[in-house]
Amino acid sequence: MPTVDVFDLNNAKVGELELADEVFAAEVNEALLYEAVRHYMAGRRRGTAKTKTRHEVSGSGRKLWRQKGTGRARVGSIRSPLWRHGGTAHGPQPRDYSYRLPRQMQLGALRSALSAKLRDGELKIVQSFSLPDHKTKTVRAALDTLEARRKVLLVDNADNRSLSLGARNLPGVTLLGSRELTTYHLLGHQQVLMSEAAARKLSEGLSR
Repeated sequence: MPTVDVFDLNNAKVGELELADEVFAAEVNEALLYEAVRHYMAGRRRGTAKTKTRHEVSGSGRKLWRQKGTGRARVGSIRSPLWRHGGTAHGPQPRDYSYRLPRQMQLGALRSALSAKLRDGELKIVQSFSLPDHKTKTVRAALDTLEARRKVLLVDNADNRSLSLGARNLPGVTLLGSRELTTYHLLGHQQVLMSEAAARKLSEGLSR
């Protein structure tokens, strides 16, 4: 089992924590990471792009000239896609881009992402995010003390109102609960600060 140091908000080591091999020391499967990120981003696509067909653009349905005898090409409607201001043929229509990814693949990708973060030294366990108030400068000072000056992901179990209010205006800082954690968020942040309670829950929940 990998053993990691636990720090307090003063960046002082206060203990150690043993994590499950299946979750934090798993083989990093890059293909699985790609599929999980692709699945997450597909679910976030709005899919609202739309063009008007010949039945939806404005214009009369009257035949512009008779079929024969004019010397011109035959035409049935001014709304034809061949004409300026006519409809669009085979244009985009509203659609849902999301698709189903097997749950075991999602969990496997999450294990790979957590293992990669621990392997690369980008995961730090914090004993608790207990803050004296909900001010942004308090959270910023705590992050600076923990040497988290880059794009950072905070993971906590409890509904920590002080942390939520203090971190929401900090650029590059994202706060998630352990149940909301995704491969996309783990790979999208340079550093992860995780509470001890959240690390224990993930270690137990993902090792089943």
